[in-house]
Amino acid sequence: MFTGIIEELGVVKSFSKTGSVSLLTINQNIIGQNTNIGDSIAVNGVCLTVVKNEAGSLSFEMMPITSQDTNLRKLSAGAKVNLERSLKLGDRLSGHFVSGHIDCIGVIRRKKHISGNICFEIAYPVQKAAYLVPKGSVAVDGISLTVMDKKADIFAVHIIPHTFKNTTLSFKAASDEVNIEFDLLAKINSSAVPVSRY
Repeated sequence: MFTGIIEELGVVKSFSKTGSVSLLTINQNIIGQNTNIGDSIAVNGVCLTVVKNEAGSLSFEMMPITSQDTNLRKLSAGAKVNLERSLKLGDRLSGHFVSGHIDCIGVIRRKKHISGNICFEIAYPVQKAAYLVPKGSVAVDGISLTVMDKKADIFAVHIIPHTFKNTTLSFKAASDEVNIEFDLLAKINSSAVPVSRY
């Protein structure tokens, strides 16, 4: 479990494939401290397991479905990624509960500046609309954000300068893909509503 508060921007060192398994190695300075083999790290919001921790880098193995269903499949050497360690008992919850299991891929339709903040309009599958609530939470590439506006197949989030500067959003542009994880409570509530009718 994560909170959607990015701890560090990592840089992809290598991304290779052997058989059906991909190996992703990321250079970092902070995340690897006190991290053990088998620990979970969110990479662009995707929960991955550490298989190697060397000086300055972490390595993760990925199954085909992880690559296919997330934007990690498009990574290459030099790409920036959002990194967050999993919650520990007693940690403060600064964002919202993020599981690290991506619900869908969104596509940035528009990026604009509004009153000192940056607004991203993101297209997503319309069948997921029930999971989005204005003023509710959503994780975009692992970043805990607030839904400011919602239309049929597009939602908007506003990014404060600090978040913009310290996450991969500062490198994003229209047509770029982002990983989306809807709020866990919204998904539970949505799945419970039909049941309550019977």
